[in-house]
Amino acid sequence: MLASMTAFQRTTETGNWGSATLEIKTVNHRYLDMNIRLPDDLRMMEPVFREIIQNKLSRGKVDCTLRFDLDETDNANLDMDTELAQKLIQSANLLAIETSQPINPIDILKWPGVVTRKRPDLSALVEPVQALLIKTLEQLIESRQREGGKLRETILVKCENMATLVGQTRELLPKIISELRSRYQQKARELLNELDNDRLEQEILHLVQKMDVAEELDRLEIHLSEVKRVLDLDEPVGRRLDFLMQELNREANTLASKSINTDTSNSSIDLKVLIEQVREQIQNIE
Repeated sequence: MLASMTAFQRTTETGNWGSATLEIKTVNHRYLDMNIRLPDDLRMMEPVFREIIQNKLSRGKVDCTLRFDLDETDNANLDMDTELAQKLIQSANLLAIETSQPINPIDILKWPGVVTRKRPDLSALVEPVQALLIKTLEQLIESRQREGGKLRETILVKCENMATLVGQTRELLPKIISELRSRYQQKARELLNELDNDRLEQEILHLVQKMDVAEELDRLEIHLSEVKRVLDLDEPVGRRLDFLMQELNREANTLASKSINTDTSNSSIDLKVLIEQVREQIQNIE
């Protein structure tokens, strides 16, 4: 299914370990370029992140950010340095004797280093974080495919417009060739008193063949048919579509260079405009 390279997805999961929020943003890029930002405690998971993303996406600049928050309300994660607390209590008792001020236990607990929060069990976090990544990527891919569906419809409309231009130009070819033949016959009559009709006809035929754009029109139709076929492939097709736009543009340029008629000139210009519009859309396709 056609997929855009532009998307954004944010997903949050919670558990007895706390909560994790993963944000993934992708934009168009020629290759797959990953920028992964993880908390220090989970930095060892970066290779896993890269492997999973690479298996899911083929192109695009990917910014992936994971934020991890411990459960601050879970007292089981608290740890107290009893040795430091005892020393602080002894010192506070001595001070209390001199100042006649009672000891506030809360003040002891607030002292830096007395109460600390235990580091999470990293092995227990690997599985939920990995599942969060897969879930977020799947939602991101769905978003990219929805955008790709819209791009597909836009490209198909442009291709139909191009096909119409090609068909209109093909219908004009007999008239154009007839006008070309008459024009050269008239010029020859103006320049020569006596005409070698056979030789003149050969020269006109040669000129007509040089100016004939039937082959270019055939190739334009073939390329447009291929674009429609590629749009329905169930694989990344951005590079293939970009190549087809180059080929369409090449034929449109040849059509313009051979043009000896205002209608064909206008058609070639309109074709190039449409091709460029489609090419810009394709730059965002995976």
